[in-house]
Amino acid sequence: MKEGWYIEMFKRIAVIGVGFMGGSFALACKEAFNCQVFGVDINPKAIEKAKEQKVIEEGSTHMEGLKEFDPDLVVIATPVKSFEGIGKALVRVIDKSCVVSDLGSVKGRLVYLMEDILGSRFVGGHPIAGTEKAGVENATKDLFKGKRFILTPTKNTDSYAEERIKSLWKSLGSLVEEMDPYLHDFIFGAVSHLPHAVAFALIDTIERLSEEIDLFKYPGGGFKDFTRIAASDPIMWRDIFLENKEEVLKAIGTFEESLKRLKDLIEKEKIKELQEYLSKASQKRRALEEV
Repeated sequence: MKEGWYIEMFKRIAVIGVGFMGGSFALACKEAFNCQVFGVDINPKAIEKAKEQKVIEEGSTHMEGLKEFDPDLVVIATPVKSFEGIGKALVRVIDKSCVVSDLGSVKGRLVYLMEDILGSRFVGGHPIAGTEKAGVENATKDLFKGKRFILTPTKNTDSYAEERIKSLWKSLGSLVEEMDPYLHDFIFGAVSHLPHAVAFALIDTIERLSEEIDLFKYPGGGFKDFTRIAASDPIMWRDIFLENKEEVLKAIGTFEESLKRLKDLIEKEKIKELQEYLSKASQKRRALEEV
C-alpha cells in the first residue's frame, strides 16, 4: 500500500452469477464487513433462492438493475466465456468509479480483454477455493478463509483499485498473492485444469468399459475420491478448457507421455523401473501433506 493511502472498504457490491462461488463471496463479504449485496443472474430461481437465504438483499435477471443499485464494486462469478458480453453490458450501467473484478479460473488473454472493455478499473482475481458443488444453496461464508487468492494486475491496472481488491480479500481471510496473468494460466492449467480433465476422462473410460457389466456399481473409496471433481459444473469447465486451451493441451500432452511411460513399464515388466516410477510419485504426493 502506498504511504498515505486510506483504503475504503466497498459498501455496495454487485455479484454477477449467483451460484456457489458468487453466493459464497456474497456471504463472506456480508460477514466480514457491513455491505449490501445485489445479485444478477439469468436464472430467476437463483435470485429468489439467494434472497430467501439472505445471500443478497435484492437481485435482477437483467444488468439494468445495477443502475439503481449503483455499486462501488462488481464481481463477475459466471463461466469465463460469458465475461466479454458481461463487460460490454456493464459499461452501460455502472459508474466510471466502480471497480470490477472476477472469480474466474482463467486469466491470461481474458484479463487484457476485460481491460480493453472496462479500462484500468478491472482487477483480475482467482480464489483458489471451491468444491464440486454448484448452486447458491450450497454457498458457505467460510469458503475463502485460509485459502490463496491470486491477484493478476497488469501495468495498466489502477493502483488504488488493486489495493482495494487486495484489502477486501485479506479481510475475507485469504492469503493474497500477485501473479502475471499468463503465468497464472500455465500454473493452474497444470495443477487444476489438468486434474479436472483427467477426472472427466476417467469417468468416460469406466463408462466405455461398462459394455458387459456396469462398473459404476463397484467403485471403492479411492475411485470416488479421485473422481470427485468430475461432478463439477460442466458448463464452467467447458469454458475453462476452451479459454485456457493452449495450456490445458500442453498439460494433457505431458500427462499422455507420463501415462505412456507407465504403460510401457507395465507391458515390458520392468520391475525395477516401475517401482522407481511409483516410488517417486508416492514421495511427491506425501510431500504435499507437509505444505
